Amino acid sequence: MLINSFRLPVRSILFFATIFLLIAIPNLQAQQTPANKTNTEWWNVGYHWPVKNPNAKLLPLIRVSGNKFVNSKNDTILFRGVSIADPDKIEHEGHWNKLLFEKVKEMGAILVRIPVHPVAWRDRTPEKYLVLLDSAVNWCTSLGMYIDIDWHSIGNLEMELFQNPMYNTSRKETYEFWRTISAHFTGNNTVAFYELFNEPTTYRGQLGTVTWHEWKEINENIIHLIRAFDKETIPLVAGFDWAYDLTPLREEPINAAGIAYVTHPYPNKRSQPWEPKWDEDFGFAASQYPVIATELGFSVRNGDPSDGAEHYGTRITKYLENNGISWLAWVFDPEWGPQLLKSWDFNLTPSGEFFKKAMQSSSNK
Repeated sequence: MLINSFRLPVRSILFFATIFLLIAIPNLQAQQTPANKTNTEWWNVGYHWPVKNPNAKLLPLIRVSGNKFVNSKNDTILFRGVSIADPDKIEHEGHWNKLLFEKVKEMGAILVRIPVHPVAWRDRTPEKYLVLLDSAVNWCTSLGMYIDIDWHSIGNLEMELFQNPMYNTSRKETYEFWRTISAHFTGNNTVAFYELFNEPTTYRGQLGTVTWHEWKEINENIIHLIRAFDKETIPLVAGFDWAYDLTPLREEPINAAGIAYVTHPYPNKRSQPWEPKWDEDFGFAASQYPVIATELGFSVRNGDPSDGAEHYGTRITKYLENNGISWLAWVFDPEWGPQLLKSWDFNLTPSGEFFKKAMQSSSNK
């Protein structure tokens, strides 16, 4: 009798306890899940600009004066350096560290070009990619080297057609990239240049059409956007034909002060004799504007010379130096070509040895 009299209360307790748990646990989990809070309070989410780097002013500010780059003492600076590979690639391969930049410094470089591919920017996420760039800025500051941040796409930004999926982007993403970068690095003297777009090309019509006027307008829009955040870092504008051809500047230069222009004078761009064609295609511009060859390089096949008076490397570096054009060798990586490195042991290829000698001899003049 006593046992039977307690059967109903026990069942009732179990029933109500079950109901309580079904209601309480989901509510408790919802309170403890930050993602839930973020999703429901989207109105409190905004852009969070970083705290400024305390070492931002350690290097002298670089600015444009006429057709030259000058420092805070008004000394003319002719930049020589190298491009590295995309930081996302280097980090995945386990070599994103200060040693990489120390080896770049040993080459004689005073400027490091950092190419940011749109696909890497998206996949890593801007917030996490900025962590890589912040590391590079800190390392370069301590080593006395400047940085050129390059939006590394190839193609036709007007029609949003690109040469390879890794370069796929859009005008909106490009504007957002420069909005983020310029807000993040404003006031940091180590970041001397913003290279707005790596290599504009229509790929002989396979990527549509674009006029210089349309390209000019896109660049002016980016520059205006950047200068809403950062009025000091120098924008770099690339010419057509994979950033080689600056001839449109004769008729229609970019409507912005304090900028510079980019050329990529690889040996295959024109047949020999090179020098008169270089004068015609980009050299003329250096008499009026600062010009920087942010990519140049060559491969050496077995048995081929890597230097000599008639060699491309000798002739292009001599031409650039004589015309006051800064230059950066492509690329300080053992995989992307033309390689300056044989391996991650930092052994140099013949072209790497050539550019090291060219940088060091030029800096000692």
